[in-house]
Amino acid sequence: MEFLQEFIEKYGLLLAEGTWDTLVMTTLSTLFAYVIGIPLGVAVSITAPDGMRPHRIVNMVLGWIINIGRSIPFVILLVAIIPFTRFVVGTSLGVPGAIVPLVVAAAPFVGRMVEQSLAEVDGGLVEAAHSFGASTWQVVTKVLLRESLPSLVRGASITFVTLFGYAAIAGTVGAGGLGDIAIRYGYQRFQGDVMIASVVLCIVLVQVVQTFGDFLARKVDKRK
Repeated sequence: MEFLQEFIEKYGLLLAEGTWDTLVMTTLSTLFAYVIGIPLGVAVSITAPDGMRPHRIVNMVLGWIINIGRSIPFVILLVAIIPFTRFVVGTSLGVPGAIVPLVVAAAPFVGRMVEQSLAEVDGGLVEAAHSFGASTWQVVTKVLLRESLPSLVRGASITFVTLFGYAAIAGTVGAGGLGDIAIRYGYQRFQGDVMIASVVLCIVLVQVVQTFGDFLARKVDKRK
């Protein structure tokens, strides 16, 4: 117990700040990724050959954008868009410098998950909405997105957990957070106890977020 008390006194504030930075990075990145990814996924869905507004060229271009974005390893993307990151937030370091590449990496992933979630909606509901004179916008907002809400919530949990891992990677190049602490103290200074504490905190946070996401998805699922 004495060792634990001494450890908390010495590294508690550091780990608390790292946890907060990681949560801020991951939460804001997830929100911004969905702001971009939902319209992207909807556009891909409705312009598909069997969609409400088929358009082969638009669908192909959007599909290529999503596939290219998902195929670039995050470490490479993180370094490659440093000039863009500096242009957007004025720095490539710290929490602000990590959010931009995290959003860029996650938005195509979210777009594809949104597309898959919309594809699960019963086509009969869409046809019924059209038969009542609903516009494309009304069908998207009141039928597709609403009916696919449980799947979208689960997708948000998956995105958050994925970005949580990416945030740890970003920490290795000066973004801060638990990843930065694990590298600086656990690897460079050979302090295994700090690395273990960082890993345990990551595991706990991921479990909490995933559990809450599953609970929320069950709550919004009208079929249960």
